[in-house]
Amino acid sequence: MSTTHLNNPTSRLRFGLARMNITPPVGIYHRLWGAARHDRATGVHRPLTCEVMAFGALGDAPGTPPHHLRAVLDLPGLVEAQHEELVRVLAESCGVPHSQVVISFSHTHSSGWFVPDRFNLPGGELIPGYLRDLNEKGRQAGEQAVAAMQEVSISYAKGQSNMAGNRDYWDAERGLYACGFNPDAPADDTVMVARVTNAAGELAAVIVNYACHPTTLAWDNSLISPDYVGALRETVEQATGVTSVFLQGACGDLGPRHGFVGDTAVADSNGRQVGFAALSALESIDPPLSDFAYTGPVVSGATLGTWAPTPLSDARLAATATLAGACHHVDLPIRERPDRAQLERDLAEWNAKSDAAAAQGDLQAAGDARAYAERARRWIARLDDLPPGDTFPVQFSVHRLGDAIWISCGGEPYNLLQVDLRRRFPNHPLLISPISGDLQVAYLLPQDRYGKGLYQEEPSILAPGCLEGLIEAISAQVEALVR
Repeated sequence: MSTTHLNNPTSRLRFGLARMNITPPVGIYHRLWGAARHDRATGVHRPLTCEVMAFGALGDAPGTPPHHLRAVLDLPGLVEAQHEELVRVLAESCGVPHSQVVISFSHTHSSGWFVPDRFNLPGGELIPGYLRDLNEKGRQAGEQAVAAMQEVSISYAKGQSNMAGNRDYWDAERGLYACGFNPDAPADDTVMVARVTNAAGELAAVIVNYACHPTTLAWDNSLISPDYVGALRETVEQATGVTSVFLQGACGDLGPRHGFVGDTAVADSNGRQVGFAALSALESIDPPLSDFAYTGPVVSGATLGTWAPTPLSDARLAATATLAGACHHVDLPIRERPDRAQLERDLAEWNAKSDAAAAQGDLQAAGDARAYAERARRWIARLDDLPPGDTFPVQFSVHRLGDAIWISCGGEPYNLLQVDLRRRFPNHPLLISPISGDLQVAYLLPQDRYGKGLYQEEPSILAPGCLEGLIEAISAQVEALVR
């Protein structure tokens, strides 16, 4: 039997979007890289933004609270208390249950690092005021997004970009894994694009979902920056004239092929690569509210088979208006916890070694020691946010928007998460945005990647099998929504 009809994935709902500039002040604590020799930000490369999206059902009366909210911030992440405070602000100001607020992050490593143990470091005195301002801007963006809600259709397409590469590089000469571009392993190149169109058929927004650590800019950069994400958004917005929202994908083992530099031109080049790929995918989408159907043969020099966009049937219109889903959690096993007292001794020892090396003019040794001190400091902070017991409740959300599934989860999962989920549900476009809270769990690696000396294992608190457990939990919720 020949195929004569192809569904164009579509979501029909009420949607609102607002953006706020959340660029921190110059001089704020900035160092996220252990190898960096600066503490304070010295300038701004590109502004950081916060976008809030409000989602509601068709037919809801004006003033009806949204079904759920999604906020996306140009930050590496927020620790648990900070994250929950922003959830509370958004929920209470927009009339949405706390359980229906999803916050995710672009994960730029050049925005600044605003965890509490940095408040007493140079530039840290600016962090509390910045966080208060961040919550206020989140509140304003949420209220504006709700006020802007209108009936829209969202159409989806898939593109490709090879800007990102696998970053689990085996250094055979030294017998170790380095976290950097690995040409010997494949990398997921999927770019998912969602085109938002209003009832008048006008383009209203473009959403881009791509997996790549924003680590173009590294220890030599002292500028506040969204990394490649800034130029990506600019490229799409200049071409379309509407706001573009970036959703970071599952990038635990993916990073820019060209990265770890101080040159902002490289970050902009990386962003344009993904932006152009997104625009190419955008151009491939058929008109709103249409599927693609075979319209029959035409006799010419050859007998030609013609296809054309056709309006959605009543049954398809009803299916595309589905809006359902919720936030969930899955309890995953925790590895043996490091000894806090030993970590504190390590921190003091490495700080002393850094100071001694700097006094002797050995900047390389001072930087290396400072990097090891940073690892110990981060582990101490993670221990503060761990619950008692042998498991951790990793948060995730699954929402069905018509034909599409929007997924978020905590921590930094390897890319296997989105590859496997898309393999399991090939008939539904999946937009997947991890780094949605649970910053303290760090990476979720595939079971067979543990015990190899990979960087990602060192800061992670979850035991082998955690990624597979998360995939199964998410799959079960997706299955419940699409069956």
